[in-house]
Amino acid sequence: MSTTQSDRLRGLVEPLVHARDLDLEEIEVSRAGRRGLLRIVVDSDEGVELDACAELSRAISEKLDETDAMGEGEYVLEVSSPGADRPLTEHRHYVRATGRLARFQLTTDGAAEELVARIMAVDEAGLDLEVPGVKGRKPTARRVAFADIAKARVEIEFNRKDKKEEEA
Repeated sequence: MSTTQSDRLRGLVEPLVHARDLDLEEIEVSRAGRRGLLRIVVDSDEGVELDACAELSRAISEKLDETDAMGEGEYVLEVSSPGADRPLTEHRHYVRATGRLARFQLTTDGAAEELVARIMAVDEAGLDLEVPGVKGRKPTARRVAFADIAKARVEIEFNRKDKKEEEA
């Protein structure tokens, strides 16, 4: 996707997304056979429900029909929320992942390290993590600066009790 097309699409889509109190995470244009594919990913602190994606998709479709931003050919429009395996790249991603287990690739002083830990708190400089204990040991606290994080991704937990279950 050319920069000018990307900028133009972002200019058309972003106001519609923000009007619904959502964050525009990604715009991707690709080819799917003879058709174009426009994929728009949105998120919010509360998550995104299917109805919100459908409503936004209709609004974006109407706006795109008024312009030639997608050119003359046919295209498919997909509006969705990010998947569970989306990389954590923005401060807001870490805030939304508070309480969740994440896998980090760290580069501290040039040394690479992989770490799996629960995000306990997020501030402007970095994260407070809880590293699970091994073989019956208690979890330990660890501080990681954003500058030391090369990659991060939420780990899917199938057997974790949520807070409501723990309180019952």
